[in-house]
Amino acid sequence: MDSPFLYNRYVTGQHFIGRKEDCTILGNLLSQGENVSIWETRGTGKRSLIQQTLTKIRIEGTRFITADLSALDIRSAEVFVKRMGSTLVRTVASTPDEYAAVVARYLGGTHFVFDRKAFSDHDAILSLNWEMDEQDMLAVLRLPYLLAEERPERMFLIVEEFQSLDLADDGEKLFAALSQVMDEMRAAGRRNFSWIFTGSRVNAMADIFQHRRYFTRRVTRVHLSPVDEKNIVEHIIKGFLSSGKVIDRDLVAGACRLFKCNLFYINHFTSICDSLSKGYIMEPVLLEALQSVVAVHSGRFVAMMSDLTTFQVNLLHAVIDGYTKFSTAEVIRKYGLNSSANVRRLKDALMKKEILTFEGQDERPVLLDPLFEYWLRNTYFKQI
Repeated sequence: MDSPFLYNRYVTGQHFIGRKEDCTILGNLLSQGENVSIWETRGTGKRSLIQQTLTKIRIEGTRFITADLSALDIRSAEVFVKRMGSTLVRTVASTPDEYAAVVARYLGGTHFVFDRKAFSDHDAILSLNWEMDEQDMLAVLRLPYLLAEERPERMFLIVEEFQSLDLADDGEKLFAALSQVMDEMRAAGRRNFSWIFTGSRVNAMADIFQHRRYFTRRVTRVHLSPVDEKNIVEHIIKGFLSSGKVIDRDLVAGACRLFKCNLFYINHFTSICDSLSKGYIMEPVLLEALQSVVAVHSGRFVAMMSDLTTFQVNLLHAVIDGYTKFSTAEVIRKYGLNSSANVRRLKDALMKKEILTFEGQDERPVLLDPLFEYWLRNTYFKQI
């Protein structure tokens, strides 16, 4: 029997809770041919929102095909372009002869070819017979629009961990080329294709889309709304009831607040509770499950802290102690932060490490990982 608490894959249908308005917004944008970006920390439901939305618009009668690729390991524009082109060709073709025909038709005149030996040896659909130049890059970036134009369905390309492309030496060149193609295709009225960019490094994504404004007016951000605590509590109680178990509502609500309604951690936690219990679930079971979840992630947390300088650790300590203004003489002296100029550098460093972000006009510090915050408060800094 499938567990009602899924944390190792995206969810749809009865397992998808809340965010109905987010689905409507995303569905409307995709139906209108708009490009979208979604960035939130890992495990908060980005992929689930996309898949639930796609299911919804398919039921409503929209015909479409999707392709997806991960940019997590990509560190050059050439690798991205090859992977993207290969993914798209596989979406519309299925045999070597068909691959060759698609590449010849849409990428003729470029340095990209379908090499049967490379395909046989390495499963490579796109190969280069010379160094990739700007025109080659533009040709592949135009490819999804050309493929979509000749099909009765809409086409969506999901690019996961998009922020990784900014780590490439030629990442800015790729972003500029992508912006150029988006402008060209919009001017030509080609709206049968949409990009869906996702990322789990929120500060890096915000830097690309908001601070450096690479895709302003070309890509619309879709925010993930917080899932209401009541909806999560009901989902958990019903999940336990389905396997003949009962849990106190207040205990569930407490777990939601501890994990700040992070669906990955909550489902992981409740899945452990489910495996540890029979009948009525008491508080000791929840405490044991919490210890198990922390134990799973504590090695990652220790590595994160080991990678920080003493100044960075001290600033985190100030955050855990509830301070929001770090440049005051009191905080600088108490936590050994050296100077207000150093505080600015520390904030930037912790943002680049995706540990902290700062929200609102008052730049309120927020720890991005709720379980890491719990571990800092109850394990790391508790020992000081």
